[in-house]
Amino acid sequence: MIDLRARRIDAAREALGQGDLQATHRLAASLIHDNPRDAEGHFLLGVTLADAGQIAPGIASLERAVALDPQGEYRTQLPKLYAMVRRHLQGDFRFICLTDNTEGIRAEVECFPIPRLDIRPEAAGVRDMAWRKLTTFSTDLATVYGLKGTALFLDLDVVVVDSLEPFFTQAGEFLIIKDYKRPWRVTGNSSVYRFEIGAHPGVLDYFRANEDTMRAKFRNEQAYLSDYMYRQGTLQYWPTAWCPSFKYHCIPFWPSNYWREPLLPEGTRVVIFHGECNPPDALAGRRNRRFRYIRPALWVADHWHG
Repeated sequence: MIDLRARRIDAAREALGQGDLQATHRLAASLIHDNPRDAEGHFLLGVTLADAGQIAPGIASLERAVALDPQGEYRTQLPKLYAMVRRHLQGDFRFICLTDNTEGIRAEVECFPIPRLDIRPEAAGVRDMAWRKLTTFSTDLATVYGLKGTALFLDLDVVVVDSLEPFFTQAGEFLIIKDYKRPWRVTGNSSVYRFEIGAHPGVLDYFRANEDTMRAKFRNEQAYLSDYMYRQGTLQYWPTAWCPSFKYHCIPFWPSNYWREPLLPEGTRVVIFHGECNPPDALAGRRNRRFRYIRPALWVADHWHG
């Protein structure tokens, strides 16, 4: 039974990659028929429905997949992120995912274990401050995994809408998004940043050696990272128009948010989702805070798909 399920999943993913939505739908439905709690089946069904233009039932299926397998939530984002990068980056590239769970990830994605962070976990009741992102500066990437060259880090929940080529040609040693809310600070948003693998080992080494002080001084990983690079004289920012915030730049001002769809600003290359909305929320016209209505951002479906 397990082998049959695995074969169905592989066949469904192959069909999806070839654009055969009918075959993907049929295989996903068979997985759900055999086991109504099959998260992979609901995920594949959701992607198929969304790609076919059935946005609401597609999102419902994706949410069902996440509810059934919370640890597999990244799988609802990763295939779309890879597909967006493939559409917007010419030539050969390596798509690297640092993860401790490789199940169900498409073959084009190279997976490596998340390097050890060796710091204390967050206290009970304190949300994750993304300190593990600092492992992208671990020497393990070069010395253990054999990775080298220029790396462009992308959060899983971004939407790529235009060419990524300029992110690799923009001058600078380390580039990050300028903080949206308090632009007078050096702090950047780490949803998109570029660096040379192995060139900045001090980022992680200094944090480990001064963990208590750094945690007390900085709210999260991006505040520490920006400050460290600033003190090294390497901090630079992407052009303002490239990486707008969905929250701050796409949602119309009140009260026009009740009749105007969220917009896609001119010059956008990557839309950043942080705080209360992720791409499936934006697509469904859903916000996670009361009294902040948005209409569905239907343009998300044009870009956020496998």
